[in-house]
Amino acid sequence: MKKSMKRRRIAGNVIAEITLILLSVIWLVPIVWIILQAFRKEPGAITYTFFPEELTLDNFKRLFQETMFGRWFGNTLLVAVLSCVLSTILVLMVAYSMSRFRFKARKPFMRIALILNMFPGFMSMIAVYYILKAFGLDGQLISLVLVYAGGSGLGFYVAKGFFDTISKTLDEAARLDGATNWQVFWKIIFPLSKPIIVYTALMAFISPWSDFIFAKVIMGTNRENYTVAIGLFELLEPSRKSTYFTSFAAGSILVAVPIVLLFMFMQKYYVEGVTGGAVKG
Repeated sequence: MKKSMKRRRIAGNVIAEITLILLSVIWLVPIVWIILQAFRKEPGAITYTFFPEELTLDNFKRLFQETMFGRWFGNTLLVAVLSCVLSTILVLMVAYSMSRFRFKARKPFMRIALILNMFPGFMSMIAVYYILKAFGLDGQLISLVLVYAGGSGLGFYVAKGFFDTISKTLDEAARLDGATNWQVFWKIIFPLSKPIIVYTALMAFISPWSDFIFAKVIMGTNRENYTVAIGLFELLEPSRKSTYFTSFAAGSILVAVPIVLLFMFMQKYYVEGVTGGAVKG
């Protein structure tokens, strides 16, 4: 009986590992292919071989010399950093309030926030665009920061779940010593919340870094204020694709580098933030 159970367990493990290997290959092949295209010397958007015949760095040079990729990259970095800072502050403020304070509108607000989060953000982009246009902010980078940071407060559920795991007796002890609500948060809760802060900041950075739809609608034809998503998409226009496809691949790699580095150095806190916030609040 024990042998049969052991065999079943071994067979199950083998099947699981084979499945994971196959899924890994399926996931990695497109990434490896786009990396190889970034270094491919032969021009054109269509290739009939997986591995290039010759490798070169000219695609990266052309990307910076013949396009505005450097400016687009700087625009995206500026918007992502500002949005990250503002969004993280807003999310932590709302999450802490929902976790620690009890007031009449608390539960209705949480229900409304949950319902609104079920609708995709792009449903409101036309209304947002005309509001920004009425204030003369269309085509401006500050508009993207306002859009990304403005709606971030509704995504407080994970952070609230994390704050719920921190014992409230710490708050009560601090208040007995005369601490204010701000002092309780800054001196007690904040130092214990590094995982959820890192998680929130990463999510707030990734969204504007990779967004295309809102950026395209708001920026319009103002090429100088394009983000990398819009700029790289332009390189795939029918009239330019044959010339700049390999440069597009090079740009895709450069765009992915900051995100990869962030996850490599922050992975520990990211996982702790997700698992710590996955509780019922």
